[in-house]
Amino acid sequence: MQTASKKVINGWAMYDWANSVYNLVITTTFFPVYYTEMTRGEPFNESVRFLGRTYVNTALYNYALAFTYILVALTLPILSSIADYKGSKKKFMQVFCFIGALGCSSLYFFDEKHFDTGIFSMMIAAYGFYASLVFYNSYLPEIAAPKDRDRISARGFSFGYIGSVIMQIIGFLLVVFWNKIPFLQNEAHAVRFTFLLVGIWWFGFAQIPFARLPHGIASANGNIKNVFTSGFLELKKVFNEFRKIPVMKRFLLAFFFYNMGVQTIMLVASNFGSKVLHLPKDKLIITVVLIQLVAIAGAWGMSRLSMKFGNFPVLIGVVSFWMLLCFFGYMMQTEYQFYALAMAVGLVMGGIQSLSRSTYAKLMPVTKDTASYFSFYDVTEKIAIALGLLSFAYIEEKTVGAGGMRNSVLALVVFFAIGLLFLFYAKAAPNKPTEIN
Repeated sequence: MQTASKKVINGWAMYDWANSVYNLVITTTFFPVYYTEMTRGEPFNESVRFLGRTYVNTALYNYALAFTYILVALTLPILSSIADYKGSKKKFMQVFCFIGALGCSSLYFFDEKHFDTGIFSMMIAAYGFYASLVFYNSYLPEIAAPKDRDRISARGFSFGYIGSVIMQIIGFLLVVFWNKIPFLQNEAHAVRFTFLLVGIWWFGFAQIPFARLPHGIASANGNIKNVFTSGFLELKKVFNEFRKIPVMKRFLLAFFFYNMGVQTIMLVASNFGSKVLHLPKDKLIITVVLIQLVAIAGAWGMSRLSMKFGNFPVLIGVVSFWMLLCFFGYMMQTEYQFYALAMAVGLVMGGIQSLSRSTYAKLMPVTKDTASYFSFYDVTEKIAIALGLLSFAYIEEKTVGAGGMRNSVLALVVFFAIGLLFLFYAKAAPNKPTEIN
């Protein structure tokens, strides 16, 4: 196959530009810092009540996200199956983009008086974000030839980092200079207004890829007879295909475990800095902006390294580095150690995600059912993240006063270690394509 035109490729990458503001502003900086600050004092005092049960504030945050990931994992097989059969992946991508953007915008109303509503808005935004990604990712093998997939995957992540940094700077300026902006009442109002802007940015810029991307290719397998079972039958079919491709099966096992650690660290880093090290919100925001800038170089640099050394050797080296970062995070005590760790995380954060996605796309057999194959990938990812967040929250709750979050960070080493073993196992698999060895 041939790689699509530059207009289509850049249009595809622009969805990363559009939706990555959610990933940075909502899940990584402004929202977790806002949430932790709001629930630290009265009337919460780091203890929150939600749906009849009391939780440690940051544990509830992780539990809510974990539940959302599980919901995504349960529903996407059905949706991706319909998308493959009908060739309607763009329509699904548009629907979930709207749902996610609406959830982001509704966080504008999240305060002490609307706590439960705010948690549900957070979950809706997360669901829309991750549900739309499976259809976005599934375009990669359709628009990029195998030799170009590392480079184009990295381009998407780079677009995302650049766009999210711009939105992050806008939000930072609103928070710092809120008293000079007539319609902002206080700093908290400025943060909530940033949530509203994220939703508008996401939905607005998403119209570019929606205008440029082709409609999905309909499957030749006929019409769906039962939408509630066909998706899972598709996953079973994909799973059976994996059994014939040892390298793909082993890679997915590796991805499942190391991604538990990667995504959990990305989702809890700001809460750790705020709650454990008591860093001020302005320094946390600046730090995350710097992380994104470093991550741009990391994503491109890792794609270049993979071209020279191969995907698996680079992934093995990066996962080993993540293990060292977990040990350093457990021992970290000072503000400047946090900044050093953050820069190191940024260096490998984007690269490991980009390279994982392109490696999977390379390993896929030639098929029209790309949404089903990427549904399997995304289901694997979401279950991994859910388990990572659940274990992190559980360990924190059980060891409050005796390490708490530090113990949770250290426990992530186990996930990385198992993932590393499966990467070595995948590298040694027979009949692997030469371009990814």
